[in-house]
Amino acid sequence: MIIYGVYIVSKSGGLIFNLDNNVPRIEHEKTFTYPLDLVLDYDSKKVSVSFNRKDGINVGHVLVAVNGMPVNGVTLDDGRDVRTTLEAPENYPINLKFSRPKMTTNEKIFLASMFYPLFAIASQLSPEPKSSGIELLEADTFTLHCFQTLTGIKFIIISETGLNGVDLLLRKVYELYSDYVLKNPFYSLEMPIRCELFDNKLQELLAQVEKTGISNIDK
Repeated sequence: MIIYGVYIVSKSGGLIFNLDNNVPRIEHEKTFTYPLDLVLDYDSKKVSVSFNRKDGINVGHVLVAVNGMPVNGVTLDDGRDVRTTLEAPENYPINLKFSRPKMTTNEKIFLASMFYPLFAIASQLSPEPKSSGIELLEADTFTLHCFQTLTGIKFIIISETGLNGVDLLLRKVYELYSDYVLKNPFYSLEMPIRCELFDNKLQELLAQVEKTGISNIDK
């Protein structure tokens, strides 16, 4: 049982909390000959694929290792410049490892703001009045579960496909939020949640769910 992440979206549509719990690191490794048939973009923080795709390596994937040596930004662990290394014919054949980039905080905030109008549209599309909006979205690699409180706060869990009873887990997360966030005298509504006790209790809950299953969370 895998829970990939937990998100809390305020009633105004802003991301106020997120936890990456068990996000898989997807890597692709391949040996290339000269000239390199991928077009790379070199910025100050990373080397990424900007054009072409090959054997699972797609646009946006980030270079993480060259011949087994980790890449830090645009340099190798031994201090060599990545671009200079990749442009030198004598270094080929060369083994490159690429990974899907980790989502940044700004990207998460943007996606949360996009989910808010989608939720509202789903409510309006319902043939029956007072629809609850989006409660479940299924894809081939993950499932999104959403629970909206009476005050409009949305609790979102991203999990592996085929899980049952996640609505119970969502309500348990809501209980933790009520006990450790709302009762915190230093917390202001609609603001980002920075509560160490809430973080710890949530991580304990997710660890218990992954070990014993959702049906045992109240035991």
